Parts: sequence; C-alpha cells; structure tokens
Amino acid sequence: MVKGVSRQVIVVQSPDKELFEQAIFILKEEAVAKGVTEEMLLKEAKRAVRVQAGKKLSAYGPVWAAGGAAVTGIAWLIAVLL
Repeated sequence: MVKGVSRQVIVVQSPDKELFEQAIFILKEEAVAKGVTEEMLLKEAKRAVRVQAGKKLSAYGPVWAAGGAAVTGIAWLIAVLL
C-alpha cells in the first residue's frame, strides 16, 4: 500500500550503459529549502555518477586470494606430514 508521500528526484543517465541505464537520486526535503538551485543539484548528481563510474576494483584481491590459498595449502601439507 502506498501512502501519500511525495519525493523530489533527479534522474541522471549513466555514462557507462553496459550495466546501468540511469541513476536516481532522492532529494532531501531540506535541500530545496536551503536555497540549492536545480543546476547545483544536477551538477552534484552528475559528479557522483562520474566518481562511482571511475572507481575500479582493487588489483590486490586476487593477490590476497592466492596468498590465502598458499598459506592454507602449506598448513594442510604440514599437518599431513606430521
């Protein structure tokens, strides 16, 4: 059931269309009351999308996984030999 709640949103098209078409930002109620302009809101939303699109996964993940597997293998080998 939906009650009578109204929210203001900004929809920004994704720069990378491979996984997402658009991002939807829900504005805080006090954002408009503080005198924030539509241009400022749109600029901040686009900046947030660019920042998230620019983040890459850490290259250290596979290194940590391989290191953990090696340590586990060595511990298993020592346990079997003893």
